[in-house]
Amino acid sequence: MGFLLIENFTLIALSTAVEPLRMANQLAGSELYSWKLLTDGGGYARASDGITMVPDGSIQEEHRFDLVIVVAGIDVPRSFSCREVRWLKQMDRRHVLLGAVCTGPYVLASAGLLDGHSCSAHWECLEAMQEGFPRVQTNNRLFTVGRERMTCTGGTVPMHMMLSFLARRHGKELSNAISHMFVCDRVREDSEQQPMPMHPRLACAQPKLAEAAQLMEANIEEPIELQELATLAGISRRQLERLFLKHMGCTPSRYYLRVRLNRARRLLKQTSCSLVAIASMCGFVSATHFSRCYRKVMGRAPKYERMDAYTPVATDTSLTDTQTSLPSSSLQALRRARTEPTYGTFLGRGHGSGEDTGSG
Repeated sequence: MGFLLIENFTLIALSTAVEPLRMANQLAGSELYSWKLLTDGGGYARASDGITMVPDGSIQEEHRFDLVIVVAGIDVPRSFSCREVRWLKQMDRRHVLLGAVCTGPYVLASAGLLDGHSCSAHWECLEAMQEGFPRVQTNNRLFTVGRERMTCTGGTVPMHMMLSFLARRHGKELSNAISHMFVCDRVREDSEQQPMPMHPRLACAQPKLAEAAQLMEANIEEPIELQELATLAGISRRQLERLFLKHMGCTPSRYYLRVRLNRARRLLKQTSCSLVAIASMCGFVSATHFSRCYRKVMGRAPKYERMDAYTPVATDTSLTDTQTSLPSSSLQALRRARTEPTYGTFLGRGHGSGEDTGSG
């Protein structure tokens, strides 16, 4: 197997994809699998946390692989090269099984290698893939394993995808034994959905609240009225409002608006779509109304969000004195993460402040 490390790749996605292979060899007592880490030119690969990896080789060398997995991470649209795209196409012509983890599916899609294929990817880049690659059959499942492609979301999910891959080749007994070695209490299935932004325990405790939130996520371009939302969730509008106020600290309208604006933020940072197009995609009647709502809730105008995404990190002057005292690797990782849609959102998450600005 070959693991193509894209600049700013996510280290956890790489390790959780490789470790099941190592453990499969250990438990079998033989080399069932071998792997190599590859980069474009054979130089060090820098992960999103600033840690550098020494690769085993370069894509410019001759390799014989049965499977190649693309490992990517932050700022993926601007992190891969044309040479990497050409090499992946060459692997496809050789009938090598291709896979990708975290935001890696974006790279395969850019190469045209996911056209007509079902694909899972980290939720943070799904909108960019849906808008940029309409021929790719994106889904919200944790992972998708097919005959020619295998893709998954990020974090620890690559481990579950690889466990599923190993179970198909060697049976569930080996897969379960690997899971036990990793103190993993449950092997997740490919049919499971990526978790919603809402806390998973809250979703389990309040299924009607989770159902309403899922309906909001599924109806962004054409928002549905709260009365219809409550009816579809099987509760009254008053019950819906009580649930959101009690558990989310805001009204349903406010939460719905945040859902739409969060999607707009991802589109602003990850695509070149115009403000007019993004306003329409997120259910606003005009770009003016969208900009007003965005500025009021998110604290800045949409155009500045986009400018940040395309500003070279070397010119980043927004870091405070406290931040500049961090170790250099963490500081550099923070600077690179500036282009991400989730950058700085934790401190500004309050849903309850401010008044509703409507669903138009």
